[in-house]
Amino acid sequence: MLEVKNLSVNYRGVAALEDISLFAGAGELVGLIGPNGAGKSTLIQAMLGLVPSRGQVLFQGTPLRGRRRLVAYVPQRSRIDWDYPITAGQVAMMAQASLAGWFRSPSPQAKQRVTVALERVDMLHLCDRPIGQLSGGQQQRVFLARALAQGADLLLLDEPFTGIDKKTEALMLAIFAELRAEGKTLMVCSHEWGDALHRYDRLLLLNRRLLADDTPEAVMTFDNIQRAYGQGPQTTAKLTPYADFFC
Repeated sequence: MLEVKNLSVNYRGVAALEDISLFAGAGELVGLIGPNGAGKSTLIQAMLGLVPSRGQVLFQGTPLRGRRRLVAYVPQRSRIDWDYPITAGQVAMMAQASLAGWFRSPSPQAKQRVTVALERVDMLHLCDRPIGQLSGGQQQRVFLARALAQGADLLLLDEPFTGIDKKTEALMLAIFAELRAEGKTLMVCSHEWGDALHRYDRLLLLNRRLLADDTPEAVMTFDNIQRAYGQGPQTTAKLTPYADFFC
């Protein structure tokens, strides 16, 4: 489904990502983890062609840039201007506008897809609310609705569980499970640790290079985490609450 080959990103001579190669299949939920500054968001943006990079990114055997309509991207909430005057419904409709053309009125079919998507995330009753007046969890659900309305086969989500409530977390996890059952591929950038990591089929441990790619149990070892986060008392203390991974 998704194949990345020798992907590298450099900023002014400094390597942000070095020679990343990975694969994500249909019906997989893949977690992308690593310390701050490891290049997790950069990797997603590079795959989408949003930052200059070297290497190949293939989707269903062809370059991803040519298949962008089948790819949905949910950025970090911190990267979004919440003061922009737009409603929740208009945000969800943006996916349909990009598919049909920005200067065309949405078709009845497009409106129906957006309505169904907003219902799926329990946000239809707030579709006329300005996006900036919603809670963090509600905002995240609206952006997930936009991805669902697009009907994408590949979903790339950057820190979707940050700053949300338990209701939203449970709803999103249920939708992720449904998407996996439909054969969709999901890659989720996350800083979460502990039991939350068991939700993923595979983990990618990143710190500029891909350090591990396997099941959560195989990736979350002391050796791997020390390679990613560094060695020392602070790292050991950070790992101690998650000792269940290291049995």
